[in-house]
Amino acid sequence: MDAKPPPPPTAPSPPPPTTQEDAKPAPPKPAPADAKPAPPKPAPADAKPAPPKPAPADAKPAPPKPAPADAKPAPPKPAPADAKPAPPKPAPADAKPAPPKPAPADAKPAPPKPAPADAKPAPPKPAPPKPAAAKRPPPPARKAPEPAKPPEFESGMVDRITERFGDRAKPAFVQPNRIGIRTGKEDVLQVAGFIRDELHFDHAESVSGVDYPADGEIEVAYHLGSYLDPALSKQVLALYVRAAREESPDPGNDSTRLPSLRDVFYSVEFHERECFEMLGVYFEGHPDNRRLLLPEDWADLPPLRKDFAIKGR
Repeated sequence: MDAKPPPPPTAPSPPPPTTQEDAKPAPPKPAPADAKPAPPKPAPADAKPAPPKPAPADAKPAPPKPAPADAKPAPPKPAPADAKPAPPKPAPADAKPAPPKPAPADAKPAPPKPAPADAKPAPPKPAPPKPAAAKRPPPPARKAPEPAKPPEFESGMVDRITERFGDRAKPAFVQPNRIGIRTGKEDVLQVAGFIRDELHFDHAESVSGVDYPADGEIEVAYHLGSYLDPALSKQVLALYVRAAREESPDPGNDSTRLPSLRDVFYSVEFHERECFEMLGVYFEGHPDNRRLLLPEDWADLPPLRKDFAIKGR
């Protein structure tokens, strides 16, 4: 009989594949007790360090490890002798200065340092010299004002009086609506009559007097006006006449006398009586030369004389 060849050997079937879930790593073999770690292999001379692996995009930096409670800060390393300080970094253009830190509420100012015993005060600095003031130019010379021309109407009346009496009636002033004439007691009646008849001043508005002790005279002023002439409605003519002044007056019995103008201007009757008792001027030819305001037994000086003094003051 023919022999049959033996059947070919069958390969062993591979073990069933294990999944990742039920695959378990083989436990590491324990090193023997007397085993020594293998020394690191020296890197070849032309070996280049492997580049660092890039961190994945979703990787998060590891949090810093907290320092142990008993850890001490490392002392700063001393700078080398030839080290140069780093130049300060320039501040950015939009940088704002940091606000000053507020002082604590209980902070006390540092006491001033006492000066040494032998310290001398610094001499005061001399003040800088003041600049010389610029000289101002002298002001321009003022022109003397031209004398005002006397008013024509008033000047015309004064001219008529001086033409009639000459030096016996002199003008004291000539102003608009005001005229002043001075005359002596010997000529006062004639001058007053001319003023009434020729210039048409028809009444005396007032009579007053002034005491001049230095001149030894008392002056009586008649202020004359006109009711009838419209051209003289605003005019006042002052007629001045003076009498001798007695140091020890005895009104009515001394030389302080003037002619009365009562027959020229009837309105002077009461005014001359008042002037008689207040200044001691007796008016000759006055029909009722009595006191007007003072009592009849007045024995003192006339009250408007400048040497009259109120008793008790």
